[in-house]
Amino acid sequence: MTLGAPPPHAIGAMLLTLAMFYGFVSGRARVEIISLLTISAIALGLYVYPLPGQSPTDGLKLAFEGFGHYALITICALMVLGRGLVTTGALEPASRLLTRVWRLNRQVGLLVTLVLAFGMSMLVNDTPVLVLMLPVMAAIAANGGMPASRTLIPLNSAVLIGGMSTTIGTSTNLLVVSVAGDLGLPPMSVFHFTPIVLMAALAALPFIWLVMPRLLPDNSIESGHEPRRFSAMLRLGENSIARDLSPDHIAQRLPSGVELLGSAGLSGRLLVRATHEDLEETMRILGATAAPAWLMERLRATYAKTGEDLTVAELAVTKDSGLVGKGVASANVAELHNVAILGVHRTRRIWSATPTDEVVTDEPFDEGDILLVAGALGSIERMSLAENMLILEGAKELPRTSKAPLALAIMASAVVPASIGLVPIAISALGGAIAMLVTGCVRFDRIGRALSAKVVVLVAASIAIGRIVLESGAATWLSELIALGLQYLPAAGVLAAVMLFVTVLTNFASNTTAAAVGTPIAFSLGQRLGIPVEPLVLAVLFGCNLCYATPVAYQTNMLIMSAGDYRFADYTRTGLPLVAVMVVTLSTLLVLRYGLY
Repeated sequence: MTLGAPPPHAIGAMLLTLAMFYGFVSGRARVEIISLLTISAIALGLYVYPLPGQSPTDGLKLAFEGFGHYALITICALMVLGRGLVTTGALEPASRLLTRVWRLNRQVGLLVTLVLAFGMSMLVNDTPVLVLMLPVMAAIAANGGMPASRTLIPLNSAVLIGGMSTTIGTSTNLLVVSVAGDLGLPPMSVFHFTPIVLMAALAALPFIWLVMPRLLPDNSIESGHEPRRFSAMLRLGENSIARDLSPDHIAQRLPSGVELLGSAGLSGRLLVRATHEDLEETMRILGATAAPAWLMERLRATYAKTGEDLTVAELAVTKDSGLVGKGVASANVAELHNVAILGVHRTRRIWSATPTDEVVTDEPFDEGDILLVAGALGSIERMSLAENMLILEGAKELPRTSKAPLALAIMASAVVPASIGLVPIAISALGGAIAMLVTGCVRFDRIGRALSAKVVVLVAASIAIGRIVLESGAATWLSELIALGLQYLPAAGVLAAVMLFVTVLTNFASNTTAAAVGTPIAFSLGQRLGIPVEPLVLAVLFGCNLCYATPVAYQTNMLIMSAGDYRFADYTRTGLPLVAVMVVTLSTLLVLRYGLY
């Protein structure tokens, strides 16, 4: 058997793929720029030198069709779904439960999270699992867990390995099994190859759990100073557990960073000093509010009337502010600006007297004090102008908890049909995203916060490069080159080489391309080399799922790119060792399972 030279277009496709990969890994230019340059190179190249039998306009269509591809629409829709869960606080109960585990021990928390994600992805499509976990991991990071940049790639790896373990774990698995069935391979049950993947997962788990987070950067934003601590007067609700507890028992229930300034008396009020995050947790635990209940209800009604989200922001009192010398009560910001003061950070002094209701409400503000306020963003901005105050960075929208059940129902309606194969994930995700917008779980004018421009152009570029690799003949020529050298290898080497070849296609083209190209190759190699076809098909299936080394390999990789603020090199640094572990382990297990000694 001889191998001819690759076609000119195939040479160009391979060179462009290598150039794109080098550009991503080197980090000398932004991912968005390299992606757009790649698309432009394909468009210009095919316009000047079209593929055989095609016109210049066909090349333009190939280069730019990624922007309208169903994969990109799916990813954007899933981002909107995730945003809906965040803005409504729908996953806060699950987040609090996992956060407790993380607070006991970070390593145990990460292990529990990885095992949970792995188990879910065995029977539920990888993408919905990751979409559900992303807001939870972000909340855990904000509440003292590991930085999201050190947990999302390990989480994604666990999800991908779990999806590999059953025939219904991913659409790629179904595609490989379907193509193999059309070529004559007997049907495989759902758990046909699960034991092999489970044993490989045990080999990979120590790396994912203990080593991978250490290889990743901490991309969390450091403030450079201790978080501000706000003094607040909490109003206890009628059913608050604090009404019947002593101060010592109350303190035991509060987060460790909360300082109890005064106990709950007949007035049903509690004086505390805490960070913003701990203050929110304290109010949740005790069933309390930091402003009069009637005022908070009035502010929440703002969304129903105007559609403006409630926002919590920090306002600094300047020297010329109209609030200097006034207290919380005398400032009367509720009536003047429709804003609630939740707490005060005193920068120059502590309380001038024993904390009491009167001291909290009447202690005058001074230059440099920071007010923690809640209200519609427009109201807060008008207050800052009217009172000559500065809005500090870090404003946070309050979750629209009244819509949390609706957001969960929408997410379920998008995830469940796709998970059981009733409809493609592209259709269910798009329908769910539209429902999030129509019901107000996600505001249309805030949709830009859910989407990432970097991910959009990266997806479009990866789709274009995958098409040109396939249609130029580069994939076929590479497969023939691999087949030419495999005749001299033992069975274990053949399985490893096939798996590695498909892995390369998956990470640089797409797993659909890898499945479409690799499955027929497995059959031809089996017949030519006298090796059973089934282990070769499984080598293809496993290789299609080893998409850890680049962000363009799979849509879940791109979903975490923005959330973790990852660079291309972060994927290669952690993904290549994991690919090596999985290829060696899986090929060895296939040899043992099928007796290919």
